[in-house]
Amino acid sequence: MDTLLLEIGAEEIPAGYIRPALDAMAQNLLKRLDAARIGHGEARTCGTPRRLTVMVDGVADKQETVTEDLMGPPEKIAFDDAGKPTMAAVKFAEKAGVAVGRLTVVETGKGRYLSARKTHRGQATRRLLKTILPEVILATPFPKSMRWADLSIQFARPIQSIVALLGGKVVAFSLGDRIKSGRHALGHMFMNPGKVAIDSPETYETTLAGVNVLVDIAKRREMTATAVAEAARGIGGEVLPDEELLDIVTNLVEIPVATAGQFDDIFLEVPKEILITAMREHQKYFAVVDATGRLMPGFIAINNTRTRDMDLVATGHERVLRARLSDARYFYNADIKVPMETWVEKLKRVLFQAKLGSMYDKMTRVKRLAAWLADAINPAQKENVTRAAHLCKADLVSQVVGEFAKLQGIMGRTYALAAGEPPDVAAAIEEHYRPTHSGGQLPETETGALLSIAEKIDSICGCFSVGLVPTGAADPYALRRQGIGILQIMRSRNIGISLTRLVETGVALFADKSSRPAAETVDAVLTFLGNRFARLLADEGLSKDVIAAVMGASAERVPDVERRVAALEKLKGKPDFEPLAAAFKRVENILKKASLQADATVDPALFGQPAESALHAACQSVTRDVDQRLAQEDLDGALATIATLRDPVDAFFTDVMVMAEDPAVRSNRLALLATISAIFGQIADFSQIST
Repeated sequence: MDTLLLEIGAEEIPAGYIRPALDAMAQNLLKRLDAARIGHGEARTCGTPRRLTVMVDGVADKQETVTEDLMGPPEKIAFDDAGKPTMAAVKFAEKAGVAVGRLTVVETGKGRYLSARKTHRGQATRRLLKTILPEVILATPFPKSMRWADLSIQFARPIQSIVALLGGKVVAFSLGDRIKSGRHALGHMFMNPGKVAIDSPETYETTLAGVNVLVDIAKRREMTATAVAEAARGIGGEVLPDEELLDIVTNLVEIPVATAGQFDDIFLEVPKEILITAMREHQKYFAVVDATGRLMPGFIAINNTRTRDMDLVATGHERVLRARLSDARYFYNADIKVPMETWVEKLKRVLFQAKLGSMYDKMTRVKRLAAWLADAINPAQKENVTRAAHLCKADLVSQVVGEFAKLQGIMGRTYALAAGEPPDVAAAIEEHYRPTHSGGQLPETETGALLSIAEKIDSICGCFSVGLVPTGAADPYALRRQGIGILQIMRSRNIGISLTRLVETGVALFADKSSRPAAETVDAVLTFLGNRFARLLADEGLSKDVIAAVMGASAERVPDVERRVAALEKLKGKPDFEPLAAAFKRVENILKKASLQADATVDPALFGQPAESALHAACQSVTRDVDQRLAQEDLDGALATIATLRDPVDAFFTDVMVMAEDPAVRSNRLALLATISAIFGQIADFSQIST
């Protein structure tokens, strides 16, 4: 067994393409080896902007040999009366690839049939890889691919070399009839621009390190982080942590060389978020802070080349950054002179979505929703939340946000504070975008939480009203993320508002734009949110059947659902739970098969068995206790009380014939079972619990 090495050398590949492409290449290569019956070990990946590499350990020298038995026509059809093979037998032998004389007759459940044993002998792995590897390369997915010269193939960037080795030997093939595989890899573009021979997969990493290429992404990332930290210490500061930027920069270079630079103190008059974003987004520079966390007039750049005069390199970076920061300072100073109300009016000319109107239209709807939420949850917040809603999109037409889109909301907060708006209003303008990603930070203020819910429910209700519903992996308006955001905010702040009322209020604002009945849209949005909530709870390790049972009873109030799921999960782990759930399922099954009037009540005068009276008394006692405990949000206590019904329910089913011949008695007993169902139904639909 040998190690397989496949390296694709190319012109510089965008940093964001590298990791997904490597993962896809490794997965695809292993699948192809499996399909070809080639034994193998684990796959490892590494790469730089100029190469994508996959190595697979323990690759077998040849395919596994397999034997299969093929079934043919019935014996009576395969041979004539003289026992000679008919055309059916001949054709079957040809299809199986064996001589007619090697066919056998086997007994089956349907009679005697012809059979042929066919052996697929394993071919040499090296021979098969000549077909597999080119297909793996060309199947690598990228957000955008390109063609070059007159070649018919596509890749992220023009391919310049291919290294394909199985052990120490080359796997020879070609791409586009021109690009041939071999053992020569590209060295560093500037410091070692030639090619270098790779003797074997085992020497690949060390050979490239000798020509200033660090192919191991994790090692290169660690080296980059160390270099950045040391450079920051060299100018008396610390690096502002930025893991995402570190990942990006790691895949922009083949060997990291850090350079520290500085900018004029005058730029520190500009809000730090603008400076950090200008350095990060446009130049991929790391910001530097002092021991107190205050931004310093310095930065760290990562270069792909080590030069003799790094001070000259730093000067170049400083000159470029000075121009960027000068623009940012100009934009900020111009923005600060404009009243935010002016920007609000300009939102009328900014499109939110073609079917849903302008950003001004959205702001108006969000303002109404935010006011409604404040009235329902905390009327004291109404003034602040409506003011924040009025201004929440204003910064979209500011010059700074026009240049740095990621600062939307952040600049809204900054400009609101500068204009003298209350701190809660300013904070809510920034926080209404939160969470911006899975597991992201939630709003810290109540004003921000209410505004965030209003903004997100408007987007969801609007898109569902005009048919812009997420399908499969397609979710262009990030409705799934926004739905989860609403649920997370409600959970974190114990907001128990009715989801139905919230969605109905949101959908009603699109009555003039909706392409379907409002009730249908409301149901669709509630189902959408319910699915998101179920997935969220399941991802936290809660049982799917418990989640389904609780939400099957009611998913109206988010904190209530969470508490019921937790309480039922706890009860499910107790030994008495399965018999209790089984008893409830029996109750439900009987009620589903029987026809019981909705207004049917229990009449104790019709009881004929002591077990009926005992169950009725137990139901009355349990109902009172459960109602009291639910009012106190004591779900554990409520479930414990419900569990006491097990014995009287078991006795009832043992001693009583529910479906009595007397219609009045039968209806009375069904009404008693309906009482039990109603008690259980306040917590969950126990019929969905797996027992």
